[in-house]
Amino acid sequence: MKKVLIADKADSLCEKVLKDRGLEAVVKTGMKPEELKACAHEFDAIIVRSATTLTREIIEAAKNLKAVARAGSGVDNIDVLACIEKKVLVMNTPFGNTVSTGEHAIAMMMAMARHIPQASASTHAGKWEKKKFEGVEITGKTLGVIGCGNIGAVVADRAMGLKMHVIVYDPVMTAERARELGVKMVSLDDLYAKADFITYHVTINPATKGMLNKEAVAKMKKGVRIINCARGGIMVEEDIKAALVSGQIAGFACDVYVKEPATEHIFFGMENVICTPHIAASTKDAQVTVARQAAEQIADYLLNGKRTHAVNGDKI
Repeated sequence: MKKVLIADKADSLCEKVLKDRGLEAVVKTGMKPEELKACAHEFDAIIVRSATTLTREIIEAAKNLKAVARAGSGVDNIDVLACIEKKVLVMNTPFGNTVSTGEHAIAMMMAMARHIPQASASTHAGKWEKKKFEGVEITGKTLGVIGCGNIGAVVADRAMGLKMHVIVYDPVMTAERARELGVKMVSLDDLYAKADFITYHVTINPATKGMLNKEAVAKMKKGVRIINCARGGIMVEEDIKAALVSGQIAGFACDVYVKEPATEHIFFGMENVICTPHIAASTKDAQVTVARQAAEQIADYLLNGKRTHAVNGDKI
């Protein structure tokens, strides 16, 4: 019987699907890297979310490993190159948390526009600061979506439903896809110059690392409001803070950070910043979906050789 490790907390459906398909499922979460490295050789496959990092050392120690699945959209916590070298298939679930993440970005935008977290905390404290929390409408405003893949498309769709003008920068988007979504494609500089709100939905790679920096902010409208529910590494946090202090950025809504968990941060305590602890995909609906999908993908591959959403399938 093939053996699968569920290394991060996942919905119980993940374990159930594996067992129903005739696989042995072992749930062991919260392991330190050396603990995982020591037992990795026991497993044919490993399922992770975002808490566990599958390093080269762990992959190389997993002598019997055939597949890895990320119950989520990214694979930045998996050494894909090491997996290619060891002929280990890497899969993800790119659509499972799409709606949840997109909805969180919209919620962050609206909360930021109306200062909802700050106003709630103030009111709970017995204050009545109506003038302090004057907000802005989003109707008629321009939303710039940077990266219009699965999640960006959800955000664009919801924003248009809220009567916003949506412009998009995505270097791989086709004109046909833009027409399907009903969005206008623009250059990155045009987006910076025109957008009242900007939301990022890109993966972390050499082209996007640190792209939200002082040079980019200088090209934006004064008083722009920015949402980052993508990856912490796309921003230079010190540059964002400086722009928030100067007023170039009027508000910032952040779900991701360069270093996580972020128990201390330069954004914390700033009145014009909303911070959440990387929860954009954390809805019950999304967690059930990605848990089921990851388990099904692993079972399909181990039992039938079927590859679903393999990020390195053409390399092994």
